[in-house]
Amino acid sequence: MLSYGYVRISSIDQNEDRQMIEMEKAGIKEDMIFIDRQSGKDFNRPQYKKMVGRLKEGDVLYILSIDRLGRNYEEIQNQWRVLTKEIGVDVCVIDMPLLDTRRDKDLMGTFIADLVLQILSFVSESERVNIHKRQEEGIAAAKARGVRFGRPVKSVPKDFETIIKLWERGNISFDEAVEKCGFSSATFYRKLREYRLQRM
Repeated sequence: MLSYGYVRISSIDQNEDRQMIEMEKAGIKEDMIFIDRQSGKDFNRPQYKKMVGRLKEGDVLYILSIDRLGRNYEEIQNQWRVLTKEIGVDVCVIDMPLLDTRRDKDLMGTFIADLVLQILSFVSESERVNIHKRQEEGIAAAKARGVRFGRPVKSVPKDFETIIKLWERGNISFDEAVEKCGFSSATFYRKLREYRLQRM
């Protein structure tokens, strides 16, 4: 029987220290801890997949909280079934003792654990949906205030037409024309197409 730990942080702004401290307290060796630094919207995560490939019946998997496993209600349910039923590992959710499949393996214990899992995974997905909704509302409000997103649009220099003519006549090289405009090659060609379309 081996003990594994799974740690997930959703962005570079988060820190895995708290989760790692809890893994250490649980006695998980560092080389048995798998860490993913990406969203919990699905289970297409390299370290999670690698860990699941190593799990054997009777092993124990530790996670700090159910939202570290994932944030998609249906997929959390499916993964829980794969882990506990198909592979036959025990799962210990550190901050939720009721979600420790090593204890209360009778019918009532299993019922309570399944019920708690459903509630927590539902709450986890609801939080994900609400975060996404708040982000969309924030972006919409910012746009309404005139905030622009993405790279600033580069305008053509006042002497753009002159630069084009010099380039077309061979008086300056392509690289010189691009440099004079302050564009990348792709932007130069795009602005050139727009310029020619306007003159048609």
